[in-house]
Amino acid sequence: MTEGYEQLAAVTKASGDLLRLQILRVLSTESLGVLELSSLFDMRQPAMSHHLKVLLQAGLVSTRKDGNSIFYRRALPPSDSFLEPVVRALYQAVEELPMPELLTDRLQLIRHQRSELSQAFFTRNSDEFRKQQELIAEHQLYADSVSDLIAATTFTDSKMALELGPGEGAFLKTLSGIFDDVYAVDSSEKMLNYSRQSASNHKLDNIHFIHGEIQSLSDYEKRFDCIVANMVLHHVPSPSDIFYWSAKLLKPGGSLMISELSHHDQDWVRESCGDLWLGFSAEELSQWAEKVGLLSSESQYLGLRNGFQIQVRCFQLPE
Repeated sequence: MTEGYEQLAAVTKASGDLLRLQILRVLSTESLGVLELSSLFDMRQPAMSHHLKVLLQAGLVSTRKDGNSIFYRRALPPSDSFLEPVVRALYQAVEELPMPELLTDRLQLIRHQRSELSQAFFTRNSDEFRKQQELIAEHQLYADSVSDLIAATTFTDSKMALELGPGEGAFLKTLSGIFDDVYAVDSSEKMLNYSRQSASNHKLDNIHFIHGEIQSLSDYEKRFDCIVANMVLHHVPSPSDIFYWSAKLLKPGGSLMISELSHHDQDWVRESCGDLWLGFSAEELSQWAEKVGLLSSESQYLGLRNGFQIQVRCFQLPE
């Protein structure tokens, strides 16, 4: 009978501390290890670990293990729980607070240190260029987060989904099990053939393949419940166009799910991986979405040992 009170008490206790509120503010756009957080707040590791334990027990942060490292990120609001509006209101209030200048400067230093680690990492692996895309981030890492985000999203309907740039088709199986019809659009015929083969191997009979860009679907306005773009934006000439066309193609209440690299300065990816853009800031994606009427919803940020960070974002078209 008292379980609900205990859960609410844990949340209010965890959020009733200035430092922990600042941690939640930082983790709204970052995924950081305990040593990075200790450096950021000029605090000994045991003390920082205590605060993180309080936040973890309250369900306000979650962890992800990458090798021997553990990264902390802000947890999604608990769906289908009486705590959801409480946690959502807390996050919104925290995000409206300005980041202290000292934290901003220290955070920039951490990003710079990650960049140096990335350079060293790929110098050691310079003889394996074919594997460098996977070295940035394995598909399953962000695919699992996007799957969780889809599972936590309430769709008005689940008839049609669209995946942009499906690559070898690994994520189509996930979409195929949720939506009645799934469209896979890719500008590369070769990659589209890989997707076709993957769908055939998994006996997926509700996938429709289209060779072209997102604007190729201009006849499908307001028909899609969900659009997914996994690690696509940094490969397209005009990333903002993805938001523009998604707003046209989504039904009212539909969602655009994006996994994408956060902004970095590793210029080698242009030649080695064919990247046109060096990731994007969270603010850039939010601004492009807002401009076309898409509302920012849930988000997670996945820190990687090699210095990169992936942002997993959901943007919704109002009903």
